[in-house]
Amino acid sequence: MHRLFYMMKRSRKLISANKGETIMSNTVITIARQYGSGGRTVGKMLAKRLDIPCYDREIISLASEESGIHPTLFQDEKKKHGSLRAFLTGGFKNASPLSPESAGFTKDDNLFRYQAKIIRQLAEESSCVIIGRCADHILADVPGVVRVFVHAPEDFCLQEAMKVNSLSVSDVQKLIAQTDEYRAHYYKYYTGQEWKNAQNYDLSLDSSRLGFDGTVEAILSYIEVRKKFDKLCNTIPGSQAPFFGTGLPGIFYPR
Repeated sequence: MHRLFYMMKRSRKLISANKGETIMSNTVITIARQYGSGGRTVGKMLAKRLDIPCYDREIISLASEESGIHPTLFQDEKKKHGSLRAFLTGGFKNASPLSPESAGFTKDDNLFRYQAKIIRQLAEESSCVIIGRCADHILADVPGVVRVFVHAPEDFCLQEAMKVNSLSVSDVQKLIAQTDEYRAHYYKYYTGQEWKNAQNYDLSLDSSRLGFDGTVEAILSYIEVRKKFDKLCNTIPGSQAPFFGTGLPGIFYPR
């Protein structure tokens, strides 16, 4: 069912409910986030504004469907150390999944490869928002990708986390610390990069300063700026937009 949904989106023009503005596929926004910062909420709000799908846990269902491996095996194991292979090769983003006959078919690294494969397929099929799962790294070289990191101070994250957890303050504080530590280890293991390094993202936004609505507006404004910059590059004789010039609303600024 998930696959049918995003396949139907393939050639569709996406309309912003707020501005009535046509967005040609594919614009993909990846959102990495600290626990309690509201990154998932921001992602869902952004997807609603742009009338595009938002993928989070659905990626596990799609990877399970693609591989035939039970969804429970895709539960991420905590990685205590960075991967030497990830550091030397730039991660697992371009590695192909192993075949069912392979000895490591259900190992964690191969499960990640299947998730990476699904993420690349989703980005190719339609505009969308993708939450977590190292999507910013997997899609770093893909046209039309906007990579966002949503963060907030500890007190704000605690306040937001308390709204969805019936635990004591101290237990929620531990949950936040453990979740962020796990995400950092997971990101390091599969990308060889530091999760909180702003250089991995196009935008790093403090949701406590902007609020969730303001964070969504900041991302939309950034997409609009990139769209204008793309058009400007295409009007200068002899110049070439550093990305694709296909009418998509985003390009990467030269780094």
